[in-house]
Formats: sequence, structure tokens, C-alpha cells
Amino acid sequence: MSQFERLTIDDIARLAGVSKTTASMVLNGRAAEYRIAAATRDRVLAVAAEHHFSPSQSARTLRSRSSGTLGLVVPELTNFAHAMLAQELEIQARALGYQLLLVTSDDDPEREYEGIRHLLSRQVDGLLVIPCAVTPGHYERYARRTPLVLVDRRVPGSTLPFVVTAAEDRVADLVCELATAPGVNEVVFFGGQPGFSPSIDRLAGYRAGLARAGLAEQDGWVWQRTFQRQSGAELMAACHAALGHYPQVIFAASITLLEGVLAYMKEHQLFRTPPRLASFDNHDLLDCLPVAVDSVVQDSAGLAAAALARVLALREGLAVAPEWVPARLLRRSEQPG
Repeated sequence: MSQFERLTIDDIARLAGVSKTTASMVLNGRAAEYRIAAATRDRVLAVAAEHHFSPSQSARTLRSRSSGTLGLVVPELTNFAHAMLAQELEIQARALGYQLLLVTSDDDPEREYEGIRHLLSRQVDGLLVIPCAVTPGHYERYARRTPLVLVDRRVPGSTLPFVVTAAEDRVADLVCELATAPGVNEVVFFGGQPGFSPSIDRLAGYRAGLARAGLAEQDGWVWQRTFQRQSGAELMAACHAALGHYPQVIFAASITLLEGVLAYMKEHQLFRTPPRLASFDNHDLLDCLPVAVDSVVQDSAGLAAAALARVLALREGLAVAPEWVPARLLRRSEQPG
């Protein structure tokens, strides 16, 4: 038996000296509709406040066909870009009158499945998913239960709406600048899982940037593993072993990969003669490094706003289109030291 008391609406009615029906009408904001006296209303509300009571959310959901909640699935909150996106989604959802419920997948489809199933059991009004499965049609089964929008990652071939960063052109711009800098004849790419859309889009931008600069991609320039921090360090070691030297320029396809690169550089004392670094994603702490890191900066607020607009439009039965949200470049290498 639980050691915690759980008051019911019957308890509130008894303590306030009213019927259960009266207590229910007051607590659900319908006192005026049923012409309940102000003194009775105030007494019920005072008792509820004293005991920190709120009506059952599940009961409200059954009556209104809305839970007032949205579900969010993210791979991991240690990824700064995903944490920023989750923060923006929570702030904006709350401003729209929705509570955001969050689960993590750890980029594991089975764990993701359990998380989505849990959110659906809570009768969320919509799902926002940063997907970790890449099979077309995988998420459509959930979309039959509730409005669903893919965020930050898309699934090529899927019919579901998505909201992602328009990465390719900004990456191409940055890589072209890196590749045409004086004395540069080598730019390597560190990416995450090859099947994930961020890897596909950012690698396409990298290759477009090299082509625009007239620099031919060489063997040993493209490395991909996962988007986790440890992969950045492992890719540094593997790249050095394959090339026989540390690369002139490194483009890390995520802030987490860059973290691993920086950890490796610290361990191996590479900050004395560092490679030039660039990253997709940004963190203000990069301003404090002894080496300039140019960044492609995502618009977390724009991603959140576009995703919320679409999931709520789907809830109203409206058709929605995918959205590519522009990014911007932050060139720290051009800033005075």
C-alpha cells in the first residue's frame, strides 16, 4: 500500500461540504455555467488549493478529447543541439497551452518504440519525433493514432511531414571557404550514422563545397560512425592512423563529434599546432577556445515554431508541407583575436 495520500474529488467535496457534482463543476471551471454561488465556488477552490488538488487529467481527456499535452522523442539530452531544441519546444508549447512530455531513445529503435508507446498511452495530442529509424513507413503506424511530425531528422521516402534544417547549402558555403584558404589542400569530414538524414545532407554539403573549391576528395577524407561524443575522438585516432598525420582542416558534422575531437586534441596536446576546425551546430563555449571554430548555426526557435505549427494543424485536420529552416554561418576565424 502506498504511503502517499491521493485525494479524490469525493474527498474535496466532503471537505468543502458540497456534492461531488458541485465540486466537479467548480474544479473544471464550469461554476458560472451551472450558476453555482460564488461563496460555494470559493470554498471548493480554497479546499482544493489547500490540499494541492487538481482534477484527473485522464477524466478531462475523456470529456474534452484533448489531453493538453504533446509528446517529444529525442535521442539524448546530452546532445546540446537536441537539448536546445527540446527547450524551445517546451517554452513555445507552454505558451500555446500545451505541456510537453519527453522521452529519450538513445538512438535505439526498440527504446524509441517503448517511449512512443508510453506517450500514446498518455493520450498526447500530437507527437514530435527526432527519429532513429530510417525505414520508410516505420512511423506511419504511430501517425494513425495521433498527429506526428518528424523534427531535426527526416526519413527519406516517408510520407510524414518533417521540419529540418536546410543544411546542405550552408555546409557547402563553409567547406568551400575552408578549402580555399591559403595553403589548404586537405579537408576531412567527421559524420554520424550514414543512414541518418543529417549525415546525408551534411555530407552532400561537404562534397558540394569541395567541388565548388576545385578540391578533389581523397581516400581517407570522409569518416562516419555515430553522432556521439566518443566517436569524435575515435575518428581522430582512425584518421591519423590512416593518413599518417593529423588533417589540416576538420569539419565535424555535429557539436557532439566536435566535443570528441577537442577531447582528443587535449589528450594529445594538439592545441599547440591545431588543425583548423569547423562544426555543424554551435555552443557559446566555443568562443572561449584557444582555436577558432567556424560553425553552422541551427535556428532552434524556428525549428520548434515550425514543428508545433504543423502538429497542431494536423490535429485540426489540415494538410501540411515539409519545412526546411534556414541556418546561418558563424565565422570565428574572421573575428579579431
